[in-house]
Amino acid sequence: MNIKLVRPQIEHKEAAREFKKEFFDNGERVINGSEMLDNINSYEEWLDSVTANTSPETVNPSWVVTDTFFAVDEDDTIVGIIDLRHELNDFLKDFGNSGYSVRPTERRKGYATRMLGLIADVAKEAGLDSLQLGVERSNEPSIKTILKNGGKYERSFEFEGEIADIYRITF
Repeated sequence: MNIKLVRPQIEHKEAAREFKKEFFDNGERVINGSEMLDNINSYEEWLDSVTANTSPETVNPSWVVTDTFFAVDEDDTIVGIIDLRHELNDFLKDFGNSGYSVRPTERRKGYATRMLGLIADVAKEAGLDSLQLGVERSNEPSIKTILKNGGKYERSFEFEGEIADIYRITF
C-alpha cells in the first residue's frame, strides 16, 4: 500500500465531493479530521479555511494552527483525511492533536495506520515530541490503529455520554 499525504487544493474539488458523499451515503455525518468538510457546503469556502488555519497569522481566532491533508493512493484517489493540530486549546484538550477518517469503501486495508504514521512524521517536523489522541472506547478499529503506532493509554473522559480514552504516541 502506497499512500501519501497532500494538502487540499482546488484541483481536489470533485474528488473531495465524492469522498464526502460516500460518508453521507453510508449514513455517516461526521468525518473526523476533516476540519469541518462534513459541515461546509462550499469546497472553496472549506479550502480557504483550511489554508488560513495553517499559519499563526491567519488561523481562525477560535481554532488552532492545523495542517489538513488528504491521503491519496497511487491513482490519486482520496482514501482518507487527517489533520494535525499544533497545539491544544481548552476545547481540544480531550480530542487531541489529530483526527482522521478513511472512506468507507477503503477501510480495513491499513490506510489509517499508515496515515497516522505519516502525520507523526509531520508532527516531528513541526517540533512536536508526541501526539495526543482521543478515541471513543467503542471505536475499536481506531484504538488498534493508535496502538499499532505505539500509542499508550493515559486517561479516560466522558463525551456526550460516552466514555473515551486518551492515548499518546511519543516520538
